Amino acid sequence: MKIGSYKLSNPIALAPMAGVTDRPFRQLCRKLGAGYVVTEMVTSNPTLRNTRKTTLRSNFNGEATPVAVQIVGTCPERLAQAAHYNVGLGAQVIDINMGCPAKKVCNKLAGSALLDDPPLVKRILDSVIAAVDVPVTLKIRTGQTPSDRNGVEIARIAEQCGISALAVHGRTRSERFRGQAEYETIRQICKDISIPVFANGDVTTAQQARYVLEYTGASGLMIGRAAQGNPWIFRELNHFLEQGRTLAPPTPAEIRRVMRDHLQRLYQHYGTTLGVRVARKHIAWYLKGRKGTKSVVYDLMRVQTANEQLHLLEQHFSTQSRLAA
Repeated sequence: MKIGSYKLSNPIALAPMAGVTDRPFRQLCRKLGAGYVVTEMVTSNPTLRNTRKTTLRSNFNGEATPVAVQIVGTCPERLAQAAHYNVGLGAQVIDINMGCPAKKVCNKLAGSALLDDPPLVKRILDSVIAAVDVPVTLKIRTGQTPSDRNGVEIARIAEQCGISALAVHGRTRSERFRGQAEYETIRQICKDISIPVFANGDVTTAQQARYVLEYTGASGLMIGRAAQGNPWIFRELNHFLEQGRTLAPPTPAEIRRVMRDHLQRLYQHYGTTLGVRVARKHIAWYLKGRKGTKSVVYDLMRVQTANEQLHLLEQHFSTQSRLAA
């Protein structure tokens, strides 16, 4: 699969998720098999470029090629300026967010709210593509509501404007993350356009990954929430798709090592105070549903220092190892 001139190592991508796909998590998912990753959405509002949040989201040091940066906004001119600005920072692919269903985004008529205005979609795509000399991609939902799925129309506009690849989440804006993703609209889009399409939504197992690819005809898959606490999903999906066999899950020793490495990267990226707070949600995702983790998760959510967090985690895994012996 290619995006512009960039050939991906495999067609399994990490979806952009605000508050999740920061640089430490993107690098981890790459290491564990993701063929492509996209940053958290970066605002097109120029007055917010120097805030700590935007500065952290715009730090691409040490990332593998291609560096794909997602921008969000409603004004074609501002989005074009944001695309040009981020290319200057090192972005090699610009992704436009028209898929986020969050109220704080849609209330500003950005994200998936833009799907209700196809002429504005076209103006945005034309402006951004004209502003940069790197591939521009687009992430959308299937429409506004189940009775108003215009994903095929938006996909046609995207192809006509020169979008290099499209990612489609199999829900509408109104559905947010409720219910089950539907793949029929994605299938129709893949039949209707010739640019690469990532199918996104509810792919959690290797068997489901193969089904979605075969049913939709998509070029690749984009994994979002299923990667939270489970970055190994990328190598597992790739192994099954390439060899037809299920890969063994990570051992407790590997989970321990990956968690420790991830937390240390978070402390380095954010600083220890903020890093400890950011790490809490990742710890909860990693340990969710695992035997004997309820009390340690409770404690890990309350400690205030990086040393305490790492110590408790090591203590937990050492105890689990002794119990399993």
